[in-house]
Amino acid sequence: MNMSLLNHSSAPRHRRLLAPSILAFALIQLGALGFAASQASAADVPASTIGAITPGSHTSFGPLKHVKAGLLDVSYAEVGPADGPVVILLHGWPYDIHSYADVAPALAEKGYRVLIPYARGYGDTRFLSAKTLRNGQPSALASDLIDFMDALKIKQAVLGGYDWGARTADIVAALWPERVKALVAVSGYLIGSQEAGKTPLPPAAELQWWYQFYFATERGRLGYEKNTHDFAKLIWKLASPKWNFDDATYDRSAAALQNPDHVAVSIFNYRWRLGLVKGEAKYDALEKKLATFPSISVPTITLEGDANGAPHPPAEAYAKRFTGKYEYRLIDGGVGHNLPQEAPQAFAQAVIDADHLR
Repeated sequence: MNMSLLNHSSAPRHRRLLAPSILAFALIQLGALGFAASQASAADVPASTIGAITPGSHTSFGPLKHVKAGLLDVSYAEVGPADGPVVILLHGWPYDIHSYADVAPALAEKGYRVLIPYARGYGDTRFLSAKTLRNGQPSALASDLIDFMDALKIKQAVLGGYDWGARTADIVAALWPERVKALVAVSGYLIGSQEAGKTPLPPAAELQWWYQFYFATERGRLGYEKNTHDFAKLIWKLASPKWNFDDATYDRSAAALQNPDHVAVSIFNYRWRLGLVKGEAKYDALEKKLATFPSISVPTITLEGDANGAPHPPAEAYAKRFTGKYEYRLIDGGVGHNLPQEAPQAFAQAVIDADHLR
């Protein structure tokens, strides 16, 4: 698997740019506590090369753990030494933690403590109160991550994610940079605002968002509730058109979508993006900051699959948002939207390399 690279530091440098698309440009325009006394540092895990990984080599994590964190009882997988430097990997929609089934053990072998939490509305993660709004707005998910880190007394971690997970990681890196050692984000800078989401896009771009408009209707909510399994499978196929995943691979992740709050959280997320529902007032201050499209200063590697069928911005349009050490990698070989599961070696290598961008 080959990679095209682009990197820069906070000082200006010449960089090679990818050819933009109409859709991509349209999207980008929208576009303390009782912590442990000491934690392992990047120096404890020397930069190294991840060996070849056959996607699908690992299919489970063993028994999951739980921790009460903020509004949630979070279900999560943990792999690697308890005293290793922490990596937190965040899944997207409509996927789950199995996206990292191959990535996590590869990082654990290099000495990392790897945590993979189920987001609100997925797997065995549950709201602690029936009265809590099943809110899917981006700042709520980012706050969940901070609560998760606080509950486990994790002062700082390397964050990695794609889709919703990349957006959550981006937000935490932008608003709480002291909590993030380094960042790996598929499709780069995904921070947006509700106001920007109201702006119409060119027709080709609007077509890509068909399911978002579907979810804006009661028919769409009922349809997703009734056909969650088949609907999500269709999204997988459209987002990764060259990934020939089998039924067993899909079904392992689809089980997480049976969470009783999954539909409500998902529908809220997409309706919020279109400005059709209001977020909670307690997140207003965060959303106000995000509406300014804050820069990300932590060491970052962004990734893109050469066959990503989901809407995504071009690398040259968001590179300026990353003001610290930065690299962009295009992963070829027919890699789609679920990059860590389709190209686990490339993703795991990016985590290690980002941790050593200094």
